[in-house]
Amino acid sequence: MDSETLLARITDYANRPHPYPLYAELREAGPVVRQADGSHLVGTYHEIAALLHDPRMSADPRTRGEVTRKPPFLRLDDPEHHRLRTLAMRPFGPPHSPGRVDAMRGEIDRITKELTGPFEAGRQIDVVDDFAYPLPVTVICRLLGVPREDEPLFRAWSDALVAAADVRPEEDTTETDEAGDQARGEMGGYLVNLAEQRRGRPGDDMLSAFVNEPDPALRLTQEELAETAVLLLIAGHETTVNLITNGVLTLLRHPEHLDHLRREPGLLPRAVEELLRYEPPVHMRERIPHADIDVAGTKIPQGASVVLVLASGNRDPLRFPDPDRFDPTRPDNQHLGFGSGIHLCYGAPLARIEAQAALGALIPHLGTARLVQDPPPYRQNAMLRGPRHLPVQL
Repeated sequence: MDSETLLARITDYANRPHPYPLYAELREAGPVVRQADGSHLVGTYHEIAALLHDPRMSADPRTRGEVTRKPPFLRLDDPEHHRLRTLAMRPFGPPHSPGRVDAMRGEIDRITKELTGPFEAGRQIDVVDDFAYPLPVTVICRLLGVPREDEPLFRAWSDALVAAADVRPEEDTTETDEAGDQARGEMGGYLVNLAEQRRGRPGDDMLSAFVNEPDPALRLTQEELAETAVLLLIAGHETTVNLITNGVLTLLRHPEHLDHLRREPGLLPRAVEELLRYEPPVHMRERIPHADIDVAGTKIPQGASVVLVLASGNRDPLRFPDPDRFDPTRPDNQHLGFGSGIHLCYGAPLARIEAQAALGALIPHLGTARLVQDPPPYRQNAMLRGPRHLPVQL
């Protein structure tokens, strides 16, 4: 098939369960492949890594003049990005020292035990609804200070925002974008209102820390508070749901490794890193060049959409030996599961702790478990790829 249709085929829902042959086709077609809609796909590890560190590449959609509203710091460039990211990270604690995330380890272990308590032999569970979704949602609610009973509200908002964030070539996205904007406004208003209730009466949560910052130079504006809180709430659970669910699916497809991890739980941290390479929760990221650039001999014009296919880079045989093999003991595993460069996922330490705790709690229940449906039904989103449900017979 024509390489110019690769993005359309990758985002086609029919290919959601197994996009990796398309990624191999992308790498074979060249480091950079121009699409029919004018965008450029990059699927090789070294080129992706270089572009993630290239200051000429913008994450800000305003670079193309598409939007006027200021996006969250995930989609900003330095110096704006650096300032907001630094302010958002402050409540997590200073870098390289114990902070809120490390303090949550015991709480995360308690939540996983509580969720797996009813998992009895002979029972059928949905790994997503019964475990992989409630765990990170409960954790991020505790960190931010959001009442857990309000979860149904922000689940609907989150679904709309995630749908709007997907890569969708040659489609009319007006309706999806409008729904995303409405959800962002409603969710931001809810979180700002919640934070204002803590002004002068702080609790031990991040919203309290944001709204009670004593240094005027370090305070977020109301708009920045809304965007940052929305981003933290969504990013704090959406990708971790996929990481945990993809992890369980992969282990059930590889019972020999599941048994190995049951016998040697000390391998779990390395297994999580391999899962981030082999079945990452984030498959693509979009960037926009500030100026004409040359990538591996291909000229990409200023303002063009450049889709970095991180999941393809993670399977690049020029970087990872035998890349299509799941190997929980893989050495030198510098994957792109959390991105790289200035936008390296700053929630990565929390995601790692949650994934290790989640799989550690689930593995004892998976000894003779079987997948009820393989492949399972996937979510629509091609960028944030993961099963919508994962029915498992214990």
